[in-house]
Amino acid sequence: MLLPSIIAENLLEDSWFDFPPFRELENMDRKLYGRHAAHEMKTDVREHEDHYEVDINLPGFKKDEISLDLENGYLTINAAKAVEQEKGRMGKIIRQERYEGSLQRSFFLGENITENDITARFENGVLTLTVPKKETPKLPDRKRIAIEG
Repeated sequence: MLLPSIIAENLLEDSWFDFPPFRELENMDRKLYGRHAAHEMKTDVREHEDHYEVDINLPGFKKDEISLDLENGYLTINAAKAVEQEKGRMGKIIRQERYEGSLQRSFFLGENITENDITARFENGVLTLTVPKKETPKLPDRKRIAIEG
């Protein structure tokens, strides 16, 4: 007899990560990594007094295989990899764990952040971003409008 599942597939939900800034827009490309894609681009966010520091694990990627795009307040990290086939190598592959494909993850940083505000460094398979804290412009106080007549 099959019992209904009361535990979701992802025991470590990302709902804790859903706070501005750094609200995640979407998960990564699931074509490459299947249901385990959410575990492939692990991210840590540290808050400092005047900025955030973001560390993203991208082992096996090279700097030129990673791109960062900022559009409408959303920072999108793309990492695309092609497995290099060694020419002239003989033999039948009986197990292949290296794949070609891409990962993508997006975070909402706010519309006040520009590409010049963000610094990025890639070292030892870890992409480190520094994002300053910027105040959201305050809306004007409520003003009363007089009704004529």
